Amino acid sequence: MSTWESRAVSPAEVVQCIQSGQRAFVHGAAATPKELLSALCARTDLRDLQLYHLHLDGPSPFQGVEFLGRIFSNSLFVGPGLREAVAAGRADYVPTFLSDIPALFSGGAVPLDAAILHLSPPDAHGNCSLGTSVDAALSAAQNARTTLAQINRQMPRTHGNGVIPLKSLAAYTIVDRPLPQTTPAQIGAVEQSIGELVAELVPDGATLQMGIGAIPDAVLQRLGNKQDLGVHTEMFSDGLLPLLRAGVITNRYKSVHPNRTVTSFVSGTQALYDYVNDNPLVEFHPCDRTNDVSLIRKNPRVCAINSALEVDLSGQVCADSIGFTIFSGIGGQMDFMRGAVLSTGGCAVIALPSTAAGGRLSRIVCSLKPGAGVVTTRGHVQWVVTEYGRLNLHGLNLRQRAEGLIELAHPDFRAALRREISQIRHFDLHPS
Repeated sequence: MSTWESRAVSPAEVVQCIQSGQRAFVHGAAATPKELLSALCARTDLRDLQLYHLHLDGPSPFQGVEFLGRIFSNSLFVGPGLREAVAAGRADYVPTFLSDIPALFSGGAVPLDAAILHLSPPDAHGNCSLGTSVDAALSAAQNARTTLAQINRQMPRTHGNGVIPLKSLAAYTIVDRPLPQTTPAQIGAVEQSIGELVAELVPDGATLQMGIGAIPDAVLQRLGNKQDLGVHTEMFSDGLLPLLRAGVITNRYKSVHPNRTVTSFVSGTQALYDYVNDNPLVEFHPCDRTNDVSLIRKNPRVCAINSALEVDLSGQVCADSIGFTIFSGIGGQMDFMRGAVLSTGGCAVIALPSTAAGGRLSRIVCSLKPGAGVVTTRGHVQWVVTEYGRLNLHGLNLRQRAEGLIELAHPDFRAALRREISQIRHFDLHPS
């Protein structure tokens, strides 16, 4: 047994470093430290422990009513496992741009007592890697008074700016298990149509930003005929792998980190984790760098492709809530939407199916639901794409926006949308 292995302790011993009344950051996404969280939840002596985190993988063990007064979750981006708890008031949500989160810790707005991380084994120099998720975890580790970790023999070692020296850890345990995998979404006819419309907006030499899901994957499937694409994104998944392996993505013309695929975290299958493992052509950076508008805009032809829950007829984009119910978070949408528009030859795209709830609800709406959060303002929005077409809202007045967006709605809802907007804006809109 190596020296570093001999110093490992049990998960229960690691979390003994956490005290009541403290604030702790928890590593997220595929790097969620589940063993340490389970050990933390097993402690019945803790009171008023405040956790801060981005999306956590899987069900969160501290969300139940039995943890009231013991452990309280503050999501900086709400994942599926905490939506019900946030809606019920047993947990809460901190609205913030992804690019601003590291400064919450370094600037003292959210002072951290501890950072709970999920790391790769140390290399010959005694340095661990933050693996699949650098995002805000590096800032948390650098600014927390105590850094704790589970070191996973199967965590990829990733390149870029995500190094955690083993000697900086107050305590750590060792685990040996695969990372959670995210199965690629099924691409249906609607997503196929949207993917084709969006792909036509992507020129050769473009710098891509896109997330995870059926629509981004449908776009990526249609970019195989492009040349010299680049990637500067906050995250990516398996959909990017065919383009990387085929040499479509070269990163040749990027101004920021040229010749490198840049991301803040990844989530996907084992094939993705194997690809980023010890791959110097993929760099992981904190989200205050990947999502820095002043850096994004320096790259040429940035194509930012994001989604939404609904878009109103003035162009307001709701992406984090369904009415008053928090669904996800602000994330990095606005960072990249603005950066793309300011990029030379860039384009910012909101791509979404025209309907939800099995076709019973229109995602193109006259006005957002009461309580809905505006993630991208009508002053920042550019392209909106549904399976019925695409529209560049830049420079259009309210009447032109309403007319164009109604044409992107499902035909079943267009007449009602015309009636509603006519009553509100006194527009006399007629079917095209």
